[in-house]
Amino acid sequence: MASQMANIPALKELQGQLTTRMKKAVEDFRGSLLAARTGRASVHMLDSIRVDYYGSEMPINQLAQVTTPEAQLIVVQPFDQGTVQLIEKAIRTSGQGFNPMHDGKVIRVPIPPMTEDRRKDAVKHLAATLEDHKTSIRNIRRDGNDTIRKAAKDKLISADDEKRATEETQQMTDAEIKVLEDMFKVKEKELMTV
Repeated sequence: MASQMANIPALKELQGQLTTRMKKAVEDFRGSLLAARTGRASVHMLDSIRVDYYGSEMPINQLAQVTTPEAQLIVVQPFDQGTVQLIEKAIRTSGQGFNPMHDGKVIRVPIPPMTEDRRKDAVKHLAATLEDHKTSIRNIRRDGNDTIRKAAKDKLISADDEKRATEETQQMTDAEIKVLEDMFKVKEKELMTV
């Protein structure tokens, strides 16, 4: 689809900003999907967990190498052996239901199989995350429409240009929301498959 806004000098920059912001929202949702717990181990399952390391909150992947040697196991190998207990405590208290074990050098995090209730809860949580991201994209659309209206009010663009730009912003919004919904459907199917 050729951009109408890109041909209007007053809106050329706006079109790029809207596209960038909407793509960021989609990428953030993609990250949420990767971190979602299925029944299989994934290094992304620990992405949201922060470790208190010398007074600052650090993500685990900056303190250790995280791997999944088996489908039901995550292995965390800290770069500094002194952080083994800190990392284990952070994983245990994360509220994700993990029960990590360590031998002083390596932390093993077994991934229990998902029950039907856990699967439904995970889908419900992802649905709420999907709604948050859809709202974010709609807010981006609103910001774009406000800018378009202001440009029309300041006589930088014509009424026809305003109408076309508003329609294009809506098409961009619809396209990005469809991408989010499609990603959600794939993940939902993956979660509900036993």
